[in-house]
Amino acid sequence: MAGYILHDREQDVSLPVQRLDKLIARGDGDAALLYLFLTRASGGVTPQEVQTRLNWSELRFCAAENTLQQLGLLEGGAAAPPEPAEERSACSTEDVAALLEGNRAFADLVKQTEERLGKKLKTADLQVLAGLYDDLGLPPDVIYLLVNHCIHRIERRFGEGRRPTVRQIEKEGYYWAREGLFSQEAASEYLAAYAARQEQMGAYLRALQISGRKPVESEEKYIAKWIEKGVSPELVALAYDQTVLYKKELNWRYLNAILHRWEENGWRTPEDVEQGNRQRTAGPKSGSRADRAASERDEWLKQLIKR
Repeated sequence: MAGYILHDREQDVSLPVQRLDKLIARGDGDAALLYLFLTRASGGVTPQEVQTRLNWSELRFCAAENTLQQLGLLEGGAAAPPEPAEERSACSTEDVAALLEGNRAFADLVKQTEERLGKKLKTADLQVLAGLYDDLGLPPDVIYLLVNHCIHRIERRFGEGRRPTVRQIEKEGYYWAREGLFSQEAASEYLAAYAARQEQMGAYLRALQISGRKPVESEEKYIAKWIEKGVSPELVALAYDQTVLYKKELNWRYLNAILHRWEENGWRTPEDVEQGNRQRTAGPKSGSRADRAASERDEWLKQLIKR
């Protein structure tokens, strides 16, 4: 990767209003800082140079880079960051001791985390916390929001008083880093959206006839994806009915495939599904490309039914 090229970058480092409006509307401070840095650079820079100059972790850099690419303000890009398990580089005991000694913000974070978790953090736990702070670049206030979020999530699933492990907090921290949640504002917006999804979760569980238990993590991911796409509980209920008809039980993968197929067909309501099925039952009036595509999708679904 030789470097980056901004769209129509101007030598006088002027910033067109349209691009500023995009950055302001997105509200991503890291993306704005990265754009300013690249605009200020006199020539091409490598991802490593950017990370060094801004004192960013790879995940933080990738999140800001991805935002600029989505906004159409940046061409090129670095390779996808490695998985958390591969990237983890535990801070040494000396590093942790130095942070506790010379960094008041980190020392306060450790104390607050211990109070919330109700236990004294061991050396390995402190290394994980230091990794979130020093390696990933999550600020102390964001890490504290992260800790509280993990506590609330575990309590909701397993009951009041239950606490997450530090490794569970670390895993969620890597997800936050990949989502670009490096400020209190970004983290708060994410938590507000998460809370809104949780409020909607009940309607989807009723549509799936699940009662008397909380959804497991993989089930939550399916539902969260449907909420994000705007799939209504009514449409999920209809897909559930067809799933049980063919599978004799709730099969999440199969149900999700049905919803995906309906999305491809442009069917967004139960009425759309009913009308589409009526037209299909009546038979194709011509051998159009759309008819052939629908037939291929039907065959794909039949193969899925056999599994």
